[in-house]
Amino acid sequence: MGITQVQADAAIAAARKTADEIGVPMNIAVYDEGANLKAFARMDGALLGSADIAMNKARTAALFGFNTEALYDFVKPGGTSPGFDRTNGGLIVFAGGIPVRDAEGRLIGAVGVSGGAVAQDYQVAVAAAAAAENQP
Repeated sequence: MGITQVQADAAIAAARKTADEIGVPMNIAVYDEGANLKAFARMDGALLGSADIAMNKARTAALFGFNTEALYDFVKPGGTSPGFDRTNGGLIVFAGGIPVRDAEGRLIGAVGVSGGAVAQDYQVAVAAAAAAENQP
């Protein structure tokens, strides 16, 4: 079973709360295990250009089941797979996309966050993924 609406809503709420706490409006995307958009929120003041980045982070994490930053090693100079980030319609290979797993460790979806510095995006995405995973 994929990520539920309750889990997606919990992810969005946790991301908004964390973004408010750090004072950075964010774009927050939740994708299902098939890399389809399940939920999206653009906080007031969030950068418009970051909406697409948030969605691509979630899609990347859903497609590969890894945090997006883990994929950088493949495309960095001297990496094993130059151009990898240009596959699948464009992948994001920096932090802010995190897979969501069920209690058995199966991939059920992913979250993607963008709007701040990379470390801020990651912080908000961690909160979102944890909230989704803590729902029944």
